[in-house]
Amino acid sequence: MKNIKDIPKFDRPREKMDRNGPQVLSDIELLAVLLGSGIKGKDVFKVARDILKLVQKDFNVINVKSLKNIDGVGAAKASQIIAAIEFSKRFLIKDRIKVTCSNDIVKMTEELKGKKQEYFLTFTLDGAHNLIEKRTVFIGTLNQNLVHPREIFADAITDRAAGILFVHNHPSGNTEPSKEDISITDRLIEVGKLIGIDVVDHIIISKDGYFSFNEKGMINS
Repeated sequence: MKNIKDIPKFDRPREKMDRNGPQVLSDIELLAVLLGSGIKGKDVFKVARDILKLVQKDFNVINVKSLKNIDGVGAAKASQIIAAIEFSKRFLIKDRIKVTCSNDIVKMTEELKGKKQEYFLTFTLDGAHNLIEKRTVFIGTLNQNLVHPREIFADAITDRAAGILFVHNHPSGNTEPSKEDISITDRLIEVGKLIGIDVVDHIIISKDGYFSFNEKGMINS
């Protein structure tokens, strides 16, 4: 059994990182630094290798639960690793688009202004309001029969989204929501609450402007 304390001090991952920077560490050593020496009775490098195998198998499915299934990884260490991964994603992935207001979404839907049919789009967001994905869900007149919450939220669940926005256009030019628009929005908000995905906004686009449910205080998620 190998513990970090059993390694000569000059060759320990943390000391190597302090001396030469993190880029000199192997993947196993980087994980060992994250794990630290808080794994009693466990070979920290074996635990690190098991985590690396999970990462290499499918990075996108790693979560606290999957990490806790590894012998030697408790809830605290699993949470620490997931937090480090998420922090890196938020600050190091440069092509992320941050959504800070309704107008950010309006700029990304300019193509809807000239459409002759109604388009219904979804925008999924992570916990920092970075855009994950923009999708056209369906084309046609917006009504309760077309808007199935199961289909609307399916991709958001796959994305592990924290939030979702809805956008559809009014070819008539009138941006005011219809009774059907309001009813559908309320229904989607309730479904979002049940599955833990915040409905951030529903925006209606037209050639003459836009209407934001959130800006009008009509989103109570």
